[in-house]
Amino acid sequence: MLSSTSTSFRTTTRYPISLVRGEGQHCWDAEGKRYLDLFPGWGCNILGHCPPRITQAIQDQAAKLVHMPNTWFMEPQGDFAEMLCTRSFGKAFFCNSGAEANEGALKLARLHGMKEGRYKVITFEKGFHGRTLATTAATAQPKFHEGVGPLVAGFKYAPTGDPSSRR
Repeated sequence: MLSSTSTSFRTTTRYPISLVRGEGQHCWDAEGKRYLDLFPGWGCNILGHCPPRITQAIQDQAAKLVHMPNTWFMEPQGDFAEMLCTRSFGKAFFCNSGAEANEGALKLARLHGMKEGRYKVITFEKGFHGRTLATTAATAQPKFHEGVGPLVAGFKYAPTGDPSSRR
């Protein structure tokens, strides 16, 4: 059964297929038809559908705690932060979404750049950065800007792969 389009905002193109399960690189619709899925799910599905080790880890964690806010310490999060920080620049910021991660990165850029009057950010045409007001402004696609202005200032747009040609 397809989800009603009258009860959901139309934010993306919806295909007339109701997917019900996935395994590896394949997924199946409600009628049992199998599809080869070559879409990485915006980075969330790059390991395929339901990889056994990840599925087991999710099941194990769900049996302990499904969600805790960042106001509490959690051993798995601490272990993951330590692993990230010892292999990178030294700090971890856990978020609920890509838009929140992008908002955090924009705030950090402004906090550190504003002292020298540097607050502008270059983003690329055809990119998508999220649905919050700042990430909408960062998205260099006019169709996402329609009706939500005034936009957050400080973004310059460049053709994909060419930051020196920012406009």
